[in-house]
Amino acid sequence: MFKHILIPTDGSELSEDAIKAGIAFAKSIGAKVTGFHAIDLHPWTFEDYVPLVEAYTPEQRAEQEILVSQGLLKSVTDWAESAGVPSEVRYAKCVVPFEGIIKAAEDTACDLIFMASHGRRGLTGLLLGSETTKVLTNCRIPVLVYR
Repeated sequence: MFKHILIPTDGSELSEDAIKAGIAFAKSIGAKVTGFHAIDLHPWTFEDYVPLVEAYTPEQRAEQEILVSQGLLKSVTDWAESAGVPSEVRYAKCVVPFEGIIKAAEDTACDLIFMASHGRRGLTGLLLGSETTKVLTNCRIPVLVYR
């Protein structure tokens, strides 16, 4: 049924678990995977509610973000290789991460998005929202949520 699965990651422990589970699922159905990381273009981090101090130029920051993305996506290629699952990875700069995830799935002709949900609730859920919920409500591609 599913032949190409997008596995987005944000580098969290839950995302790492979702990568492993997504690759195991892909192997069980004979699908290939594409790992994806959305480089958040916000100049500050929502997680810590603390502005980031720019200690380098915007160009240097962009280079750092790409290196971070490549590092996060290495686990996708490593796990896929060890499982014998064909894989590729992509990253993109996104103002809104959920839109980047949907666009990556569409651009790579994925027929399933396999992603983690942090299950944020209360004030944190209200302020941050859920990228998974936003993907679910704005995407026509099926989404399998890992928790």
